[in-house]
Amino acid sequence: MEALKGFDIDAPHWDQSTFMGRLKHFFNITDCRTVLLPDSRLDEAKALVESCRAGSVPPGTTVEQLHYAKKLYDSAFHPDTGDRMNLIGRMSFQVPGGMAITGFMLQFYRTVPAVVFWQWVNQSFNALVNYTNRNAASPITPKQIGVAYVTATSTALATAVGLNLYTKKAPPLVARWVPFAAVAAANCVNIPMMRQQEILNGIAVTDEDGNKLGHSRKAAVKGITQVVISRVTMAAPGMIILPIIMQRLEKYRFMQVSLMLFCIQEARNGTENRSHITVSYHQCIQVLNGFNTFNYLNEH
Repeated sequence: MEALKGFDIDAPHWDQSTFMGRLKHFFNITDCRTVLLPDSRLDEAKALVESCRAGSVPPGTTVEQLHYAKKLYDSAFHPDTGDRMNLIGRMSFQVPGGMAITGFMLQFYRTVPAVVFWQWVNQSFNALVNYTNRNAASPITPKQIGVAYVTATSTALATAVGLNLYTKKAPPLVARWVPFAAVAAANCVNIPMMRQQEILNGIAVTDEDGNKLGHSRKAAVKGITQVVISRVTMAAPGMIILPIIMQRLEKYRFMQVSLMLFCIQEARNGTENRSHITVSYHQCIQVLNGFNTFNYLNEH
């Protein structure tokens, strides 16, 4: 137990002043393997984290066990309320969930019904993720959630269907980029709409010691803008470059089977989604939990 004296379970496991430290931290809490664990195991991890915070660590507990418990806690429980989040909305589900949906959008883009269906699925998924990870300090009403969902979905569908019809006579490659345009347009609407309370009322601003200094609308706008830009930018490699690669590969006989095309897209999307989560999740946390004034001033 000597090794646990003074142990701060809320302190990052890796040095957050370095890029590799931040990378390891967010890879750790977005580990998709944690979604396979039963609720009972997650509740055990939560109990261990809370007991450590209270200063009563069970005898025989090791530092490694505490770090793993914190990993499970961060992956499954809301940082503000401590409630267990629904599985689909967790950041640890973003790689498998986002990978599958992106693959379907890139594969089924030729017909209007297919475009409409998969854009609707994607926006429903995004809305659930945004709601699950909402800022508990700035509650949003069911009406506002509904308006945000309908607006984002309508924007995505209008963009996708409009461009799909417009590109009928365009080169095939252009039509493959329609899903990215729809996703980008929807992100520009969905995220600000879901975070409208922060834009209107501001988010909590603290000093380096965690003392609350007040609320800032400017910080909220800046943080939400960064999230939108990162969401669009991180989606670009998989949804812009991959269609170019697939366009070339489809000329070969071994690529004529649809299943082969889909599997390759899924493998590539898995890599892109992983890097997307690492960046955008960090920026989402800034918006959800408030900016640290000290870090904000030094970084900007």
